[in-house]
Amino acid sequence: MSVAEPAEKPTPPWIAASALGATQIFGFGTTYYLLGVLGGPVNAETGWPLTFMSGAQSAGMLVAGLVSPRVGRTIDRDGGRYVMSVGVALLACGLLMLSLAQHKAVFIIGWLLMGAGMGASLYDAAFASLGRLYGASARPAMATVTLWGGFASTVCWPLSALLMPYLGWRGICAFYALVLLGACIPLVLWGLRGKIIPAPVVNTKTALLESKDRPLYMLIVTTFVVLSLGMSIVYIHLIELLQSRGLELAAAVALGALIGPGQVAARSLDLVLGHRHHPIWTYLAAVTGCAVGVTLFALDFPILSIAIVTFSAGNGVYSIVRGSLPLALFGPQKFATIIGMLARPGYIAYALAPSVGALLIETMGADSTLKCLSVAMILNVVLVAVLASMVRRRT
Repeated sequence: MSVAEPAEKPTPPWIAASALGATQIFGFGTTYYLLGVLGGPVNAETGWPLTFMSGAQSAGMLVAGLVSPRVGRTIDRDGGRYVMSVGVALLACGLLMLSLAQHKAVFIIGWLLMGAGMGASLYDAAFASLGRLYGASARPAMATVTLWGGFASTVCWPLSALLMPYLGWRGICAFYALVLLGACIPLVLWGLRGKIIPAPVVNTKTALLESKDRPLYMLIVTTFVVLSLGMSIVYIHLIELLQSRGLELAAAVALGALIGPGQVAARSLDLVLGHRHHPIWTYLAAVTGCAVGVTLFALDFPILSIAIVTFSAGNGVYSIVRGSLPLALFGPQKFATIIGMLARPGYIAYALAPSVGALLIETMGADSTLKCLSVAMILNVVLVAVLASMVRRRT
């Protein structure tokens, strides 16, 4: 028996988006960006290598991919209010386990719990929840959520560094768990009030996708995976790739700091202009921006800041397209289930990116790796152009 959403008028979209956006800051800040500041102190205290910690984080992302389809189906049936609350609670439980971990097994279990929480509380779950509340008009709310989420590293990295001398890495994990439990769960419950759009229960992939939808779906899956894997490799190994161009560490870090502004600027532009055109054109712009950025990087373009900002702008807009494109193509009644299905290969790509990137750099070198990524991104633009042609003919 499903848990029905409150039979009341939905919260205004800007309020729901802001509430979920605030949770995304700490959701991403305590998962994707957690080891950016805490990795060194964890290594110094425990002796656990960074490769082990990254592996535990990747295992969590695999779990996120495994649970995402079930999360999507549940949001389609019941709405996202309670699903996302449980997801945030799982993040908090995982962080508490990390804070208490004296053995590697406990550290890994903490990340596995956090992985389940990621699948139920980060962008994909937020987009699905907004789609079930507001239907086809949810796109601006999705853009607003990503605008908030773009500040995750901007908020959490300095906050972690500030708290480190006083709390240590274990205390910081416990502190973030309290923030998630005490602030983020109430925000989710408050922001996602209201009756969801009625939708039939969908239990199987066959029932979900009509024959005319399957070619579109497969192209979307393929391009999402290529883009997710390529972007993750660049971001994870960015400092190393920049140093291969002869930059000192300080200069590489300074260039890396342009990622956030590039993403936020592109998302802000989409928030203002995105409603004027179909999301497929936004997606084409996103993959083109990523391809141009990587290609400039691979060609050793003298002004690397342009390459970084262009690439980051494409990534920033892609975060919105992950929600808005399936909503436009498949409709709000199937939306949450479909976005849950799409999330699985994306999370798997994120999980594989550190190892794949390291393998490419070790075997091919940084220059050849960038050229390989450039070719992949350009081919992805071609695939998205084909997708756009199919969408245009259909609409």
